[in-house]
Amino acid sequence: QNEKELQDVVKQQEEKMLQLIDKSGEVTRLKGEISQLKRSLRRAETEAKVLWEEMRGQDPKVDTDYVQERVLLHQEVDKLRLLLLEKEDENLLLSDKY
Repeated sequence: QNEKELQDVVKQQEEKMLQLIDKSGEVTRLKGEISQLKRSLRRAETEAKVLWEEMRGQDPKVDTDYVQERVLLHQEVDKLRLLLLEKEDENLLLSDKY
C-alpha cells in the first residue's frame, strides 16, 4: 500500500512538472509577444512624430488624406499602448500565479 501511495505521489509530481513546463512556455510566448508589441509601438510613435513635424512645417492648406493618415497613426499608437499594458498585466498575473 505504501508503494502504491508513493507511485501516486510520483505521478502527481510528474503531472505538476508537466503543467509548469506548459506554463513556462506560455510565459515565454507572452514575453515574445510583449517585445513585438513594444517594437510596433516604437515604430508607430516614430511615424507619428515625423508626421507631426511635417505638419508643423506646412501651410494651412493641408491635404485631408495626409491629416487622416496622421490621425489613424495616432489611433494605432494608442491601440498599441493599450495592448502593451494589457499584455504586461497578463504577464504580471501569470508571474504572480506561478
